[in-house]
Amino acid sequence: MTHGVEEVPLTLEGRPPKTLGVLDQGALWANLGVSLLGFSGALFLIDPLDGVPLSLGAALLATVIGSLIGTAMVGLSAIPGTRTGQPAMVLLRGLFGARMSYVPTVLNIVQMLGWGAFELWVIAKAANAMFGGIPYEAWVIVAGVLTTALTIWPLGAIRVLRRYVTIGVIISMLWFAWHMISDAPPYTGGSWEAFAPAVDYVIALSVSWVPMAADFARHSRSSKAAFTGVVGGYTLAQVACLGLGVYAVAIAGAEAVAADSTSVFGTFVAVPLGVLFFAVLTLRETDQSFANVYSTTMSLQNLMPRVDRRVFSVAIGVLTVGIALVVDVNSYGAFLGVIGAVFVPMFAVLAVEYFLFGGSRSWNTAEDAPSRWSMLVPWALGFVAYWLTTSTPTVAGWDQIWAGLRDAIGFTREPWMNGALGGAVVAALVTAVIGLVRQRRSAAR
Repeated sequence: MTHGVEEVPLTLEGRPPKTLGVLDQGALWANLGVSLLGFSGALFLIDPLDGVPLSLGAALLATVIGSLIGTAMVGLSAIPGTRTGQPAMVLLRGLFGARMSYVPTVLNIVQMLGWGAFELWVIAKAANAMFGGIPYEAWVIVAGVLTTALTIWPLGAIRVLRRYVTIGVIISMLWFAWHMISDAPPYTGGSWEAFAPAVDYVIALSVSWVPMAADFARHSRSSKAAFTGVVGGYTLAQVACLGLGVYAVAIAGAEAVAADSTSVFGTFVAVPLGVLFFAVLTLRETDQSFANVYSTTMSLQNLMPRVDRRVFSVAIGVLTVGIALVVDVNSYGAFLGVIGAVFVPMFAVLAVEYFLFGGSRSWNTAEDAPSRWSMLVPWALGFVAYWLTTSTPTVAGWDQIWAGLRDAIGFTREPWMNGALGGAVVAALVTAVIGLVRQRRSAAR
């Protein structure tokens, strides 16, 4: 209990309270869907192949389709958390076994630390755009302290988002949209050639939340509330965020944003009353860092279930601040690609095993859950399929490895292919085959 309101238990042994309704979940995910990184990230949406820009219609449609696909994955991954009351990485004990769940858990810790540092970086840069003269380091520390405080009282933080912050965010977004759409230069030209990688990019933005969805859904009153909150709240917010980002990038200039992603912030500040409304969005950005630090804490509890989460929260908060002070954001787009390649096929394996092969009736999340080596096969094959079919560039050396593999096996990547869907479909089909074989063997016995 915290001030008479039930909070997240301090260890995994405590009972998770079921206090979040559809409005709570919707407000949380709507706020997560609006990101300052998303405004500058619209550049990756507009021109994912760096030199093959999309038309405005293609970019907006890619945003809608990618958001719906990605949030559907996130929403489905939230349902097991609601039903079992377990955090995301603990759920993986039922998929891979307790010990083998440590592998994706460590990967999630690494990526969440990176995301948390990115968010502190962007908060500090946004604050500098509004209030110059205060050192970047000071803003990072302030944002880190606020983030850590929210992480210690997570359910209280979600209630504040629903009651107060969401309204301010909606008003701010409408204000900026009113001014920017009228001020932006006409968006002409472009094509549909890079449509598939643009959809890939948007899916990656959405699906990067898969490894944390259950951390919040475990406190939902129902699976319907969790799924509806994720898909409805996040989809609407992300489409609005990226759509507004397209116009903000057009005003700031694509070349300027490519050279310095934070240059887009000046476009917002320059709008009448821009400092006021951009301050609302900047303060709201702490929910992004909060979600990442909190998910890191929950992941660590899968490794050490009886350690007080507040201890983890403080330690992770300090570490995230340290990373943010030296982080290099130039690999932002590549970072998203790697996340998608790891967690998209893993989600597909989880979804098929849980929803189609009886996992919902006997999902073993105990500390001694037996290892299930067969589940590594579809995950690995889905990872390979992702990189064979994706057309989104990441790191030159890494991309060359997969280009060489395509040549070696005679695989031709068609323009319509999509890495996220390719990885998910292959992982799901292989998981289904393994499940059917297992069922036949059981029936034969």
